Amino acid sequence: MSTLLEMKSITKEFPGVKALDRVSLKVEEGEIHAICGENGAGKSTLMKVLSGVYPAGSYDGEIHYDNALSEFRSISDSEDKGIIIIHQELALVPLLSIAENIFLGNERAKNGIMNWRETFESTKGLLKKVGLTESPSTKVDSIGVGKQQLVEIAKALSKDVRLLILDEPTAALSEADSAVLLDLMLELKAQGVSQIIISHKLNEIRRVADTITVIRDGMSVSTLDARTGEISEDDIVRDMVGRDMSQRYPAREPRAGEMLMEVEDWNVFHAEHADRQVIHNANINVRAGEVVGIAGLMGAGRTELAMSIFGKSYGQNISGTVKLRGKTVDVSDVTRAIDAGLAYVTEDRKSLGLILDDNIQRNTTLANLAGVSKNGILNEEEEAQVAESYRKALRIRTPSVQQTVGNLSGGNQQKVVLAKWLFTEPDVLILDEPTRGIDVGAKFEIYGLINDLSARDKGVIMISSELPELLGMCDRVYVMNEGKIVGELSAEDASQERIMSMIVSE
Repeated sequence: MSTLLEMKSITKEFPGVKALDRVSLKVEEGEIHAICGENGAGKSTLMKVLSGVYPAGSYDGEIHYDNALSEFRSISDSEDKGIIIIHQELALVPLLSIAENIFLGNERAKNGIMNWRETFESTKGLLKKVGLTESPSTKVDSIGVGKQQLVEIAKALSKDVRLLILDEPTAALSEADSAVLLDLMLELKAQGVSQIIISHKLNEIRRVADTITVIRDGMSVSTLDARTGEISEDDIVRDMVGRDMSQRYPAREPRAGEMLMEVEDWNVFHAEHADRQVIHNANINVRAGEVVGIAGLMGAGRTELAMSIFGKSYGQNISGTVKLRGKTVDVSDVTRAIDAGLAYVTEDRKSLGLILDDNIQRNTTLANLAGVSKNGILNEEEEAQVAESYRKALRIRTPSVQQTVGNLSGGNQQKVVLAKWLFTEPDVLILDEPTRGIDVGAKFEIYGLINDLSARDKGVIMISSELPELLGMCDRVYVMNEGKIVGELSAEDASQERIMSMIVSE
């Protein structure tokens, strides 16, 4: 194979921070090249350099593409050469059709007049290539996230892509949708399309990647040949974090104490469709010092259950009882739920968990302003001290609590969300996909925080799509399907096979 792309000694600095330090990368024609690294390692920065988001002249080093020195000064420059990036946050317009999205900015038009016949015919061909049967006129907001990812790839194919870059493409997908996407990547490889994938899901990396480059602290530390079949996940993790992590889940002695929270006969109807019941007579409980998991496929109702319990922040016509330490508590709104001792870390930290354009200090105290106020007046000095104490305790990688949260890596953003809710001093913390989109090193730190909470006799409810995570962390696991609790397993009895059999047999 000949070399399609070579990035040589790329160095990129921001004020006070060297984001990339002489990083080198080589991608061969027709291969799938994976880039791995912890959050903040520099992966996305490297891709922004490649695509022209950070234009030539704003970094040191050279980019050689298709046997020529390339200096991309904008995204359009790189796209003209067939380099297309699909970001983790999809760049689709929900209320436009699939066809309109695919050719947005690349319209099939002449003299300013759209050729809709050509647009729709071309879209049909592209959708067939990515395995979609939807009509080109289908609105994007009416299809799932997995199919939206495929629409993004169809959009890339419409631009005669030669090098396709996918940034965390399966982060928000179910296992089934992820498998479809990975199969498509292999099909595109067979058609000669070179690809770069950035992902924290090492099992997926090992499935599709030919070569793996590991970046740590802004430097490329290793390039691994995955085609030999001799590379293990532990090998990749060791290079990513600079230490052995054969024990992915920190050890914890089970210490279930008194009954802490009980949810009884919980029923919830859809937020918009009052005749559609989404949670059916759910009964769950958690004891002091216990970590309880909730497993289920996407759409099983896990998030709806959690949000409805936490201040009835989802759904309507909600009925049932929530008890804390045997006493019925009022969770009719978020403020009352917090006062009762509940906290909820949402799965969508960017939209629902944080104010991205504000700093760490203010995000940390948002849910408990009373804790840093007196007579309704905020004590900013005390607020700064609180935020700094959580920055140190949670090892949030930032020089200052004045840092804007939107500039942090995903793992550090997640720690800020945790800090916000830990400051409310909850008795029960509900964690909805607490490690989604973050690297193995940051995951390990969050697992440690969960264990610390259980050691302090707090109750933790953990929702996760990653079954190994639930099996590695939880004392018990509830299994949900179509809004119902269909099973409960102890840690000793739980396995991926048993959980899946409960789901499919219901």
